[in-house]
Amino acid sequence: MIAQIMINTNAKELNKVFDYIVPKEMEKLISIGARVFVPFGRGKNFSEGYVLDLKENSEFANKEIAKIEDNILTDENIELAKLMAEKYFCNVSDCIRLMLPPGNTSKDLTKRIREKTAKFVYLALEPEVILSDIENNKIKSQKHIKLLKFLIENNGIEISDLEAITDVSRTIMKTLEKNGYINFKEEKVERNPLIHKDIKRDEKLNLNDEQLDAYNRIDFFIENNEFAEFLLHGITGSGKTEIYLQLIEKVLKLGKRAMVLVPEISLTPQIIDRFLARFGDCIAVLHSKLSDGERFDEWNKIKEDRAKIVIGARSAIFAPVKNLGILIIDEAHDASYKSDMTPRYHAKELARYIAKKNNFPLVLGSATPDVVDYYKAENFDKELIELNKRANDAKLPDVKIIDMRKQLAIGNRSMFSLELQEEIQKNLNQHKQTILFINRRGYSTFVMCRDCGHTMKCNSCNIALTYHSYENRLKCHYCGHEELIPKKCPECGSKNIKYFGAGTQKVESEIQKLFPNATTIRMDIDTVTKKNSHEQILNKFKNEDIDILIGTQMVAKGHHFPNVTLVGIVAADGSLNIGDYRAEERTFQTLTQVSGRAGREKEKGRVIIQTYNPDNYSIVCSQKQDYKKFYEGEIQLRKSLNYPPFCDIILIRIHSENEEKVKKISQKIYDELIKENNKNILIYKPVPSPIDKIQNVYRWRIVVKCKLNRNSLNTISKVVKKFYESRNKDVSIVVDCNPNNML
Repeated sequence: MIAQIMINTNAKELNKVFDYIVPKEMEKLISIGARVFVPFGRGKNFSEGYVLDLKENSEFANKEIAKIEDNILTDENIELAKLMAEKYFCNVSDCIRLMLPPGNTSKDLTKRIREKTAKFVYLALEPEVILSDIENNKIKSQKHIKLLKFLIENNGIEISDLEAITDVSRTIMKTLEKNGYINFKEEKVERNPLIHKDIKRDEKLNLNDEQLDAYNRIDFFIENNEFAEFLLHGITGSGKTEIYLQLIEKVLKLGKRAMVLVPEISLTPQIIDRFLARFGDCIAVLHSKLSDGERFDEWNKIKEDRAKIVIGARSAIFAPVKNLGILIIDEAHDASYKSDMTPRYHAKELARYIAKKNNFPLVLGSATPDVVDYYKAENFDKELIELNKRANDAKLPDVKIIDMRKQLAIGNRSMFSLELQEEIQKNLNQHKQTILFINRRGYSTFVMCRDCGHTMKCNSCNIALTYHSYENRLKCHYCGHEELIPKKCPECGSKNIKYFGAGTQKVESEIQKLFPNATTIRMDIDTVTKKNSHEQILNKFKNEDIDILIGTQMVAKGHHFPNVTLVGIVAADGSLNIGDYRAEERTFQTLTQVSGRAGREKEKGRVIIQTYNPDNYSIVCSQKQDYKKFYEGEIQLRKSLNYPPFCDIILIRIHSENEEKVKKISQKIYDELIKENNKNILIYKPVPSPIDKIQNVYRWRIVVKCKLNRNSLNTISKVVKKFYESRNKDVSIVVDCNPNNML
């Protein structure tokens, strides 16, 4: 018997199967999907690989499989990995690694996560017998009696917990074991990330007419085991989550399972709380803030079908869920569903493939849908469902745009307009809460010499360093480099160094100066590094009546804070000039989402948008949460410039520490693309990337516009393969389909 094996490697030239002889003693053990170890190359160590197929004969096989580790992959896993490798220009093994149990991708077997076990203490005799022995003075030691009486009430407790609670030593326990009163048992311990949750159960809510119509339309496909893709476009606060909950309840009644993807870890605690309140502990969660052990145990909980609902971020799409009946992607417009690391997959695309293959509905929910998704819904590639009113009859907030140029004209040089200051004070007086949003962390955006104009940059990345006041240091947000603030300009020697721009730290500092009695809390990447820090910050804001929450996009979407009646957007222009064709769309989405945090209960909310571009159409449309008006303007612009959805964009990035070499290889790849082109692909000449150097690596790019199909994929794959076969090991190439950013 011959096994066709894919070696677990990042080397592009090894993205193919190799034939190995299956030893006779392994023939009954091996199967397609097995993880094995084989001799490969000249090294003495064995290489890990995956069995993708089995056959009877091969003229190439001359080595035997050394070891079968486990049968870990399904036929569906292998099929999906092959499709992903073709579409996302990567190795099949890159895709397979996403489907393995968390903590089990290391080639060092000693570092792989395993099930956790611990010793538990049990009574060896019936409680009546033990109590009788105590009464008859057969047991005289007070410590023995204390321990046994505790175990009568708490039989089967972990030995470390027993020590901590009773303060009884293991020596005493061993004496009781020797005398036949207790037993020790080694048992599996589940690392449960939800163990700290204490959520009261709730009942389902009555759906309004719009929600009921949405429910019924999706339920038809659940009942009939049919695929359909729905775009659930509902304004902020329209009750999309309640629809999700009731659809999932229906799916569970049919004996099937459900998956919900969420974009931000910061959203996960709140949505998990709602699901726990409705469904109890039949939930598994998967996201990067869990420990490896917790993710491993949650993955096994799913595989063993002990979890009926899976909630997670992008990578949860690979969870081994059996018998899915619905897949929901919340905040489906969010960029985090697209991976920026190899494989550069989009969770929406994989969700569509899985739902279609298994005949169940896919629901994309958003208040600000991706323009491409909405275009496809308008053109009947998806079912469009719209919710135009808030679920609890709450009104949309009043939104006011403040022209910051006029604030400068009247002498207000503060980062807060007079109107925003007045509204914050009003909220403080009324004991209402405020959210202040700015999409930059740190204190100042950049530090510059006012005499010569020199900007302090990272030497490795050619990017302006950001000032962080709490550490009193300059930091590069790309490579992590830190340095002290120079006392004088390194270019001209001047001491006239000035901080420009603003981030969350500066907003917090200025608020504390203007409103010294206000309590504030900050939420950005610098404050959420510790485990459960997202949840702790959000709970603190909600439960401890913190006056003002200051944050980046982490606070922009999904959250429901009943007492928040004011949202201030400090710098609405931040994402307008980022050199990306989606800049207007991202601005509209962010402003609309963060505005939707205000006034979600009975009291109407107020929103202040501060901008230097008050006439920009994405800002004007966000004022009224008018998605259709924004969409109509944006789709016409995209059509005239041939941007998605009217084409796909493939970005070919070429990186090297050698600047001349990266230029030379970029030109060679471009020339090959032109040579292979069949005129259906538009290829732009290679140019330096907008951020042309990161961590001492020079970056060039080639932009390709085409319709993604087998022909265009084959053309680009052929050129990329030729590049790797030329063995330019000090140059790397990355191909990204419809990338998150063009930088």
